[in-house]
Amino acid sequence: MNILMDKVKDVFKKDSHKRPWESYYKKSERNIKIPNMSVYEYLRECNKDNMDAIAINYFNKTMTFRYFFGEVNLCAKALRSQGIRPGDVVTVLMANTPEAVIAFYAINKIGAIANMVHPLSAEEEIKNSLISTKSVMLIAINVSCKKVMNIIEETDVYKTVVVSPGDSMPTLLKFGYYITQGRKIEVPKKSEDFMFWNDFMMKGKNYTQKVLVKTTKEQPAAILHSGGTTGTPKNIVLTNGNFNALSCQARIIFPLVKSGDSMLTILPLFHCFGLCVCVHSVMCLNGGVVLIPQFDAKKFDTLLSKYKPTLIAGVPTLFEAMMNNKKVQDMNLSYIKYLIVGGDCLTEAKNNEMNKFIREHGVQNDVVQGYGMTETTGPTVAGVLGSGKPGAIGIPLPGNDMKIVSVETKEEVPYGEVGEICISGPVVMPGYLDNEKETNEMLELDEKGKVWVHTGDLGYVTEEGILYYVQRLKRMLIVSGYNVYPSHVENVLMEHPAILNCGVIGIPHPYKVQVPKAFIVLNSGYKADNDLKKDIKEYCEKNLAFYMIPKEFVFRESLPKTMIGKVNYRELEKEENNN
Repeated sequence: MNILMDKVKDVFKKDSHKRPWESYYKKSERNIKIPNMSVYEYLRECNKDNMDAIAINYFNKTMTFRYFFGEVNLCAKALRSQGIRPGDVVTVLMANTPEAVIAFYAINKIGAIANMVHPLSAEEEIKNSLISTKSVMLIAINVSCKKVMNIIEETDVYKTVVVSPGDSMPTLLKFGYYITQGRKIEVPKKSEDFMFWNDFMMKGKNYTQKVLVKTTKEQPAAILHSGGTTGTPKNIVLTNGNFNALSCQARIIFPLVKSGDSMLTILPLFHCFGLCVCVHSVMCLNGGVVLIPQFDAKKFDTLLSKYKPTLIAGVPTLFEAMMNNKKVQDMNLSYIKYLIVGGDCLTEAKNNEMNKFIREHGVQNDVVQGYGMTETTGPTVAGVLGSGKPGAIGIPLPGNDMKIVSVETKEEVPYGEVGEICISGPVVMPGYLDNEKETNEMLELDEKGKVWVHTGDLGYVTEEGILYYVQRLKRMLIVSGYNVYPSHVENVLMEHPAILNCGVIGIPHPYKVQVPKAFIVLNSGYKADNDLKKDIKEYCEKNLAFYMIPKEFVFRESLPKTMIGKVNYRELEKEENNN
């Protein structure tokens, strides 16, 4: 019998499609059933018996699920009163505020699509996003209004709703916010085209028709953003099924989460990790979210002592800040159930350091490391259910599949051999909006009808089915959890009249992991001085998101070239490392 079993195991190990990682799951957990309904309906269904639990905590002002769903319904009516119909795109240009969460689910409830955009994006980025998604309405945070006013007439947006971070604050904090910050922010005067959140919500009270639109799991729920393979921003379409599949997976891999738990939601809602994991998945598990609109690493201890969150998710730099905070070092953190790391991979040494730290401070479970991308609705592989190994990422979440293919041939490689990581499953996007070329480059349909995402990352899988990350295949930086494509930064820089050529690389940073550094060759007639550096930096501030702006600008007579005349980035990196 044992001999026979050994032979079976040998056969099993030769084919990764036998999915050895499934042994970590119960049989009933291996194939998740995705509800055929909208994101809003699934959230409502999950919390039908949890209405009096806290859904949102914002500066210690809380709202129950019952109140939250009431606000979502009112917002949905307000949207319909302004002419928003199923299939329309509404852009949400917001920080982590209750209004952003309410708007997302209200947009979904009426069958429209939420385009989630970074509120500190440059003017051109906002304009391009509004135009490329054909947005007809904008819900924007007040700090973005000046940029919005400069570009809104060039888009199809006919209504803009302005939200202040102070709108949902407790009364005293609201007054303090207005005195110290709010009154200094330039906002448009109330008009037919511009209205403020409270006035907008009042429109919903006068709308008497039903607003719920029944949608399927295949229909789009949101548009999120990434650099694609070239660095040019891509509009990633995620469906209702994508969101809800991740929530179903979360129910299996985080069995301890229940009503009364809370997620410290520092990651932004325009980021896949923030919206899909920290908000939707947690709320579908009956937990609440503590919304942090602006994170200050120096005050991490205050956040922990004030809210005592049972769940914390973030990029590695966030947890670096936690461990380096002297007051946190003296705290008992035993109330924390899960610490979830994503956005960049931990080294084995850093993973061990974090686990040692949290165990010494009372946390019972090891750090859960996740791997994924926006195109896969966030995490697809995680170190869960005993699969965590030193230096490993983990195993595919239930319902997902994984393979490692040769970069050259695209054929699957044996266990232990490094190749490109490919992911399949119910969390995979249907494609990029109106971009068939990039979609076809990213997604592969195999002979069995299964869709695979080519991640652009290198890794290998052990015979036990555990994934190890090696490095990026693409030329890409991760700055505080954000994807930054040097080619995109270079394209923007090359539009500056003073710049003849440039090369951008990543340099180490103690908190952000990496930051961009630009090497610039000037056109004749321009003087390489601090005034020009200042001008180039201001140009970048107008045309790039803040995390994309190079930390340093270096003028050079020439740049190293490859045999075919392209900028030799490896040589630049080598020079930087030797300095």
